[in-house]
Amino acid sequence: MVSLLICVIVAAIVFDYINGFHDAANAIATVVATGVLPVRTAVILAGVLNFAGAMTGTAVAKTIASGFADPALVTQTVVLSALIGACIWNLITWWYGIPSSSSHALIGGLAGAVVAKGGLGAFKWAALQKKVLVPLVASPLIGFTVSLCLMLGLYWLLRKSRPRTVQRGSRVLQLGSASMMAFAHGSNDAQKSMGIITLALLAFMRDNSIIGMPAWMFPHGDNVPTWVITACAGAIGLGTMAGGKRIIKTMGTKIVRISPLQGFAAETAGALTILGASHFGVPVSTTHCINSCIMGVGASKRVSAVRWGVATNILIAWVLTLPLSAALAYVSAKVLGLMFTG
Repeated sequence: MVSLLICVIVAAIVFDYINGFHDAANAIATVVATGVLPVRTAVILAGVLNFAGAMTGTAVAKTIASGFADPALVTQTVVLSALIGACIWNLITWWYGIPSSSSHALIGGLAGAVVAKGGLGAFKWAALQKKVLVPLVASPLIGFTVSLCLMLGLYWLLRKSRPRTVQRGSRVLQLGSASMMAFAHGSNDAQKSMGIITLALLAFMRDNSIIGMPAWMFPHGDNVPTWVITACAGAIGLGTMAGGKRIIKTMGTKIVRISPLQGFAAETAGALTILGASHFGVPVSTTHCINSCIMGVGASKRVSAVRWGVATNILIAWVLTLPLSAALAYVSAKVLGLMFTG
């Protein structure tokens, strides 16, 4: 039914908007914490670059649309349930200022909704292991290692430079690295909502006649419709501009207090890790990447510089995101199943 499809599309765009302000800190936490930019200027810059990054490809969207569940088993209520579970978890973690993964919330929500509809065998658990669980471990480790090595290299290169010169130059460099991080965030995270809308459109096409409906609205093969790309890019950009001060504070000051040079290293390492994942269609957590990079630059000076108590709480949230968002989506699917058929 068309009305249910509209509900799914609206929910996906709302999720994308929430993703924007939930993950705004990923791009700008360090540039705000170091005083290079005020919050308002930083979120506007990040929002524009999120939009630009989201328009650059659809490899991650295609993974979401077909990589975790057989489209033949997915219905509108399944997709809507996945979005509801992911949105609820994102809002909970945003409220408490916990930088959890919007990506894993969405994938966990999809898993819970698919299982509620078709049983444990309906979800592609092997794909979850390969495309989510392995990157869940690998991407933070890569980000931590790259940022640690980059920071140590910068310390060595600049060991004879005057602190005032380093401070001034690194503030300029951090503007560039924050911009690159915002662009990378858009290139990966916005595509997840593109994929979920495409999945909903494919389910609608399978179950309903689209004769007389505009052809541009629906996917052709595995291509994501242009309007979906633009809508999701706009939603995440606007959401980012709305800001996320609670999580910005956690990432920018509570994990480790960083200098502009450390911020540059963390953002550069995080952006490179995320852009690499986007290129290969891997839906990594931008939150995990940048948090691990911040820990890496903090540890480059001394291990005790990292507030490991805060880091441990963040790690717990990382572990809980997949199962709890799945549980929320599972319950949502059961409730929606009583309200709708299919």
